[in-house]
Amino acid sequence: MKERLTFGVIVGTRGFFNPELAREGRRQLLARLERLGYEAVILPSDATPTGAVEGAEDGKKCAKLFRERADSIDGIIVSLPNFGDEIGVVEALKGSGLKVPVLVQASDDDPTKVDLKHRRDAFCGKLSVCNNLYNYGIPFTNTSLHTYPIESAHFDEDLAYFAGVCRVAGGLRKARIGAIGARPAPFQTMRVSERLLQASGITVVPVDLSEIIFAAQRLDDSAREVKEMEERIRAYGKIPVHIPSESILKNAKLSLVISNWVRANELDAYSVQCWSSVQLNWGCATCTVMSMTGEELTPGACEVDIAGAISMYALALAAGKPAALLDWNNNYGEDRDMCVCTHCGNYPKGFVDGEIEISELDILGATLGRERSFGAIKGKVKAGPMTYFRMSTDDLHGRIRAYVGEGEFTDDPFPMAGGIAVCRIPKLQALMHHLSTGGFEHHTAMVRGLHARAVNEAVTRYLGWDCYHHE
Repeated sequence: MKERLTFGVIVGTRGFFNPELAREGRRQLLARLERLGYEAVILPSDATPTGAVEGAEDGKKCAKLFRERADSIDGIIVSLPNFGDEIGVVEALKGSGLKVPVLVQASDDDPTKVDLKHRRDAFCGKLSVCNNLYNYGIPFTNTSLHTYPIESAHFDEDLAYFAGVCRVAGGLRKARIGAIGARPAPFQTMRVSERLLQASGITVVPVDLSEIIFAAQRLDDSAREVKEMEERIRAYGKIPVHIPSESILKNAKLSLVISNWVRANELDAYSVQCWSSVQLNWGCATCTVMSMTGEELTPGACEVDIAGAISMYALALAAGKPAALLDWNNNYGEDRDMCVCTHCGNYPKGFVDGEIEISELDILGATLGRERSFGAIKGKVKAGPMTYFRMSTDDLHGRIRAYVGEGEFTDDPFPMAGGIAVCRIPKLQALMHHLSTGGFEHHTAMVRGLHARAVNEAVTRYLGWDCYHHE
C-alpha cells in the first residue's frame, strides 16, 4: 500500500488577470503539498509564459508530462488562483489519458482587493472549468467550499479526504484478489462474478485448496521458516495451555504456505475456504494467518468471500488501518439501533481490546472436532468509531453495487464466545431493510475511523458502482 501519494498539478490562469496571482498560487500549493507529505508532478515554471496553464498549447505540454509520469500519479489537483482557463485544463486532463481522481480547487477573492491588479474571479472560473469537465465526461471531486485560500485548514482537510479517494479508486482498479479453494457448498451467498470484477480492473487469482494443503504437508517440521512462523504465532496472542504443540505446528505450516502464496502472487487481499475441508484434511483453522496478514493491511476473508475481501481492501485503503470481515449476527435486546457483529476468529489483532486469545473454533469445533480447529482469534472488539462497507456483484442486472455507512463499536457487554463486536448504527432498521430487500450478503467489512464519504466517492464517481450511502 502506497504511503506517499503523488499528485499531478495543474495551476490554471487567464490572460485577463494578473499572472502574479497564478505564480503565487503555484508557490503556495507546492509548499503546502510538501508540508503535508505529498509529491507533485508539475510543469517547470519556465515551461509556459506564466508558469501556469493557459490555452490548448500549455495544456498539451502538461498532458505530455503527465503521460510520461503516468505510473507515479495517483490523482490530479486543478487549482485556480484566478479565473483560470477551461480549455487548458481540459486539454491537459483529456490528453494525459489518465483515469485518476481529479480535485478542483479555486481561491477566494479579498473583498477589499477587487481592482484589476488583485481580483481573481475564481468563484466564476471554477464553474466554467467544472462545466467543461462535466461535458467532456471527466469525473472530478469538488472541494468542501466553492472557494477558499490554499493556505487554509479547509484545503488540508479536503486533501486528506481526496487522498483517501485516490487510494481507494486507484487500489481497486488494479487489485489482485486471491481465492483459495471453492466456497463452502452451503454458502451460495458467497457467489461472485469475476467478469464484472474484471471490468472494474479487479483480477481474481484462484488456487485449489489441495495445493495449499499438500504444500504444507511437504514442509519439514524443523525447517527454519516453519519454526519462525511458529514463534510468530506464539507471540501474536495468548494460547491456552491445553492446546497441543502439534496443533500449533500445523497452524504454522498452513500459515506459512498461505502467506508465501499471497506474496508470490502479489495479492492485495485474498479469501479462503476456511471450512470444512481444511479442518478435516489438514487439522487446523485458517483464522490465524488471516488475522496476521490483515494486521499488515493485506486482508483475508472467510468462506471464499471474494467480494468481502475486496470490501475489506477498500476500507484498508481508505483508512490505512486493518479491516475485518464480520457477520451481521444478532439483535441487541430491544435497542433497534444496536446489533452484534461476529465472526469465528479472523479479526486483526488491533481490533481487539487487550490481548487476543488464539484457540479453537467454537461452533465449527463442536461439529468438526476441537482437536482439528485450532487457530481462531478471540476477543471483544474495542470501542470507537467505525466504517462499514460491502460491495457485491449483481449478476442478474450486470452491475456492481455496494453500501457504506458509519457507526461505532461500543463497550456494551454480550455474553457470547468468539470474536464479538457490539455496534451502534443510526437508523439500523432502515439499513437492514435495504440489505434484506436488496439481496445483500450477511458478511460486511468494517474498519476503525470514519471513512464512508471517501469510499462512497471513490466507488461511485470513479469506478461507476451503485452505492447506497447510509447517512
